[in-house]
Amino acid sequence: MQLTLAEHSVTNRRTTVLLAERIVMSDRIPMTQVGYSKILAEVEQLENEEMPIIEKRIAAARAEGDLSENAEYHGARESQGMLQAKINMLKGKLAMADIVDTSKLPKDEVAFGARVVVKDLEFDDEETFVLVGAGEENYDEGKILVTSPLAQGLMGKKLGERVKIDVPQGTMKFEILEIAFDS
Repeated sequence: MQLTLAEHSVTNRRTTVLLAERIVMSDRIPMTQVGYSKILAEVEQLENEEMPIIEKRIAAARAEGDLSENAEYHGARESQGMLQAKINMLKGKLAMADIVDTSKLPKDEVAFGARVVVKDLEFDDEETFVLVGAGEENYDEGKILVTSPLAQGLMGKKLGERVKIDVPQGTMKFEILEIAFDS
């Protein structure tokens, strides 16, 4: 039986770790309703505003006659293909979306939606990360995907814990200084 993240009543560390493993191994994409709505709005904008512009460019280029040597036509068709690929990718994310009810997740440990302040033990500086789902990531603002190696290494950890996380660039060592959830 497969449960959605919203159906989990996470009460202890073991459950949180299992939840973290499920997020990584699952074909579902965890996201909040806000992230889902953001992706949906982008799909609608691409389909209803961008695609008609490209279709008009194709029609205008087709009206010029011989298509075999019509650079404008071929450029517009290429743009249409790239735009359709982006639309398909975004629709795929929406189809695999697993809307997470963050109110049912633990508040005393790192979980989806948490804002985590850590001390980098190697460089002795503080960093803040927010664990978000697809559509909400913004690396300049410290919003990292919950499915990333860094986020997965933080999942389930409690205040004061030290953690070693293997990431593609090596091993990072942190101490958890603060865990908060924005309402």
